Amino acid sequence: MDTTAVLDIGLQALLLAAKLAAPILITALVVGFAVSLLQSITQVQEVTLSFVPKAVAVAIALLIAGHWMISEALSFTTEMFARIPDLLGG
Repeated sequence: MDTTAVLDIGLQALLLAAKLAAPILITALVVGFAVSLLQSITQVQEVTLSFVPKAVAVAIALLIAGHWMISEALSFTTEMFARIPDLLGG
């Protein structure tokens, strides 16, 4: 196994992690911004008002994007297992 293969695997793993985290992080960011904007307009500073909508939105995002996330992780894992003989030089 050479350094190019290791760097390629590391790059693919980082890109996969970013792709898998993106739906959840973007959802939390958008909902958090909307709630923060609503709180600043109405001057209601309640902690649960910012937490509960984010938690619900992230749960919905997981329900919507969960199947895609699992299939992406599965295809990456399958590809890595298929590359084992080539990486070991066999």
